[in-house]
Formats: sequence, C-alpha cells, structure tokens
Amino acid sequence: MKPLPILLLVPALLGAQTAPADLRGLWEATLRFGPDVRGELVLLRTSDGWRADLAGYSVAVEVRGQVFSFALPGANGRFRGTRSGPEIHGQWIQPPTRYSGGSYATPVTLRPDGADRWRGTVSPFDDRFTYYLPVIPQADGNLRTYLRNPDRNQGRFLPVSRIVPNGADIRLTGTARDTPLVRGRYEDGVITLPLRGGTYDFTRVRDESASAFYPRGIPAPRYRYAPPIPIDDGWPVGSVEDVGISRQAIEQFVQLLIDQPMDSIDTPQIHSLLIARHGRLVVEEYFHGYHRDRPHETRSAAKSWTATLIGAAMQAGVPIRMDTPVYATLLGQVPADLDPRKRAMTLAHLMAMTAGFNCDADDTTSANEDVMDERGVADWYGYTLAVPLVSAPGEQVYYCSTEPNLAGGMLARIAAEPLAELFDRLVARPLRMRAYHLVLQPGGEAYGGGGHQFLPRDFLKMAQLLVSGGRWDDRQIVPPDWLRRITESLRDLGPTQQYGYLWNSVAYPRGAGGGTVRAYFAGGNGGQIFMAVPDLDLVIGFTGGNYADPVMFNGQRVYVPRYLLPAVQ
Repeated sequence: MKPLPILLLVPALLGAQTAPADLRGLWEATLRFGPDVRGELVLLRTSDGWRADLAGYSVAVEVRGQVFSFALPGANGRFRGTRSGPEIHGQWIQPPTRYSGGSYATPVTLRPDGADRWRGTVSPFDDRFTYYLPVIPQADGNLRTYLRNPDRNQGRFLPVSRIVPNGADIRLTGTARDTPLVRGRYEDGVITLPLRGGTYDFTRVRDESASAFYPRGIPAPRYRYAPPIPIDDGWPVGSVEDVGISRQAIEQFVQLLIDQPMDSIDTPQIHSLLIARHGRLVVEEYFHGYHRDRPHETRSAAKSWTATLIGAAMQAGVPIRMDTPVYATLLGQVPADLDPRKRAMTLAHLMAMTAGFNCDADDTTSANEDVMDERGVADWYGYTLAVPLVSAPGEQVYYCSTEPNLAGGMLARIAAEPLAELFDRLVARPLRMRAYHLVLQPGGEAYGGGGHQFLPRDFLKMAQLLVSGGRWDDRQIVPPDWLRRITESLRDLGPTQQYGYLWNSVAYPRGAGGGTVRAYFAGGNGGQIFMAVPDLDLVIGFTGGNYADPVMFNGQRVYVPRYLLPAVQ
C-alpha cells in the first residue's frame, strides 16, 4: 500500500541556540503510533449476557451459533472468533496504521478459563518507525550523512547526503548544498526533524557497540556457528554437518553479512538468514536488531501466501479450480454486455498475472494498488473488475498485485469464509505458526497481493511445502499436483527469472560438470526471499530492508549461487 507522504520543507521551529561544533556520530529517533489496545482478553458469560474484557474496556459480545464477535467503541478494534472444540480461534482487527495505512488481522486463541469463560492475548502489529542519521565529517569540512530507515527504507526516497548546521538551524541537503530537503533544529542535545509521519527527535547513540544500525553491533564479535534452538513451532532442528552443508562456508558467509560497512544507503541490509535441509532447520541468524519473535514484512513474497492458501482450500474440498471463471464467481450474475475477454478470464489467468488488467502506476484510472489507495477506493474487488483490459487473458504477463488479490476474493466468495479465518484454519494452525499479521484491504478482507507480516521461521514453512510434497507434520496441507502446477515456469520476468502461478523460479549452475538446479521462490521488495530447491531438499530464507533498491536482489542473484549452493555437499 502507498506510504504516507514525506513532510518536506517544514518551517524551522522557533527559538535559537548555537549548534555544537561537533555533530559527528550516530543519531537515532523512533516514533511509536500505537495501538495501545493490547493484552489479556477475557470473554465470559455474565448475568447480563456475554461480555468481553480487554485493555479497560468491557463490551457486549454478539453470539451466533459458535461465532463470537464484538467491537470496541471509537473504532479501537474488533474481534471475531469461532469455537472449535474447547477453544475459540479468532482474529483481532486493529485500527488502520500509520506504517502502511491499512489495518492488520492478528490471530487470537482463547482457551478455557472456567465455566463459560475463555482467556487469550491480543498482540497487534506494533506501529512504529525508526530513523538512523550517521554524521561523518569530511576532509573539506562538510558533514556527510544519509537517512537509514529499516521499516521502509525512506532514505531512498529522501536522498539526503549532507547535514548543514547554522546556529540552531539544521538542514539536510542533497548534492546541491543550497537545496534543503529537510529543515530542523538542534537544541539541548536533540536534532529535531520533520519526516514521514511526524516530527522525530534524534538523540546521539552514546554507545554504538550494540546499536541495531549495525548488523551485530560494533565492533562485531567473530561469528561462530551454532545450530538453531528447538521451540514449539514444529521445526526439527539440527547442525549443518548433519545435513551435508559446510560449516566453514556458512561461517564465512555469515561473517561477510556481519562485516558489511554501514556507510551508504545502498549497503545490503540483511535482517535474517535461515536454511533448512532434509526437513531440519540448521541455520537461523538475525541482524540489525531483528530476532525470531519479531514478525517481518514479506511484501510481494506474500503473493505466494495466496497460492498456498488456495491450494490448502482445494485440499480441504473447497470447490475452486484453475478454470473457475472470475466474473461469474465475483459478480454472481454476468452482465450481458460484459467484454467477452473478461467473460473468458479464469483463476489461472489471475495467478499467472496474465489477466490483462491495466495496472500502470502512472495511470490514475488503472487497477494499480497505489492508485486505488490514493483515490480512496473502498471496494478494491469491484473497482478492479470494472477496469478495462489492455490485452486478452493469457496473452501477456503484467506484474500486477491486484490480480492475486482478485484470486483471494474468489476464494473467499466460494468458501463463504473470510481469508484470514481460512488461512488460520487451513494453513497457520496446521503449520504451527506462532505470530503473524495479515494486512487488510479497505473493505476488511485480507489482501491477496502481499504485505503480510510473518516470523521468518514460519514463512519458511511455505517454501518447505514445495520440497516435502505439500506435507507438514505428516499432514497434507496442499495437494502434490497443486505444487507441481504452481511452480511451472510459464513466463520470463527477466533474462534468468521465470514466473509460474505466484511463485518465481530460476535455474542455477550446479557444479564444475555443468548442468543446472532449479529453485522456486517467493520474492518481495526489500530482499524478502523464501526459496525451495527440491533437487537438493533445501530451503533458504532471507529478510531484508533494502526496499526500492536494486541491491535487494542480492539474495537470489548473488548470495545463493555464489555462497550457499556451493556450501551444500
């Protein structure tokens, strides 16, 4: 979804104070936007009926059969859950965030806590934004800087290169020194700058040894491999030696990531690296303050979430197929004057991104997700269906996020169940996913085009399904023939990369004797890569923060073929 506009050229705050002669060093600022409604949720029957108690609120609960729902006053969130056995499994819907502009659905499990009483924890997506401002003195007396923003990489869109103090006035400029991109103030040891979402107070990082600005602090300790720890998420763990991966090669590669110099906005920002082979997780490393309990945005990698969910629905008996018609499904009754090309459109066209919709980001009448967001479109399904086609279905591939979103809409309509609840029931609980946040469209349905937040250990399980025949914990999650279908290499997206049904693929050179090995991956802006290499029984995961920067492709184009595949024996 479209980021909020950056606030530029805001007039300087009143007051004056002489800036210090020395601003060099690392500065950091964070704004937290909420939500504050979180914590223990108790649902219970009282003499006045069913009630929900959460964060100081006590509200009535509507009960219909096995479905429990309530909404907090002031649009502060809502809950819907279904009783299944002794537990109630539901979704907490938080208010729209400043981070993405959208709401998130977060799973909540309520467990029995006495007669007619259940208890669980609401842990919504924490909406916060962080900036780092390194100030580096130059030989000519200038102060070089750039903005590092791990959440959205806003420094790519606000390309400052110098900080210019003038008394209490602070200017961030580009290459043209007299053209300020941001105006701010320095006072009492604080640099105040207006940036995306509000005004940020930067304070100097006094002890940089553990700062998340660096991959592992500074100076970073020498890396020594250790196997991942087992936790209650279903992943068997082991050591690299157990599965035929070179310990030395892994140590050298992780050290390379740790040693990345943080001297440029274009420096690779790897947030996590995970590797599993023969069904066992053997490498789990985090950087820049990320950790196994912190969900990470997956961006367009979550398009493969849509493919996995549709396959799981097929496995569960939901009557949706590749040749299911789009318009008859979503409209119910097809207008007599409907474009014949639209009448012929099927689920397969949406998933291969060959439906032919106009998704030009520069066309204010297109079905591009940012265009819909900017225009305040409430019904993304209905709006997209009305957009004219630029080609007949099946003729050309256009990378268009709204097409997998329509595919998700088809599934929700046929299953008569919200996507968030379908996913929780058919995928998340069977895969033992512990925490995630699904971004929602303005109409309230989960977005099928990407942007969901997952723990890297959990999202890696979707790639694992591709090498395990769709099975996890001896349970068939998706049909094997569905996996073969969605990983077909249908269209070229570049000289080496192909696209199937919401999964990418690439052929890597393998060994000195020639030949190739094909890998399939869910890929997302910023460096999100969750890759399966079935011939090697191998899965690899990266998360990163290089949004809108070509260096985000390093994972699949450089790191996998140059460092990781040679490590696999």
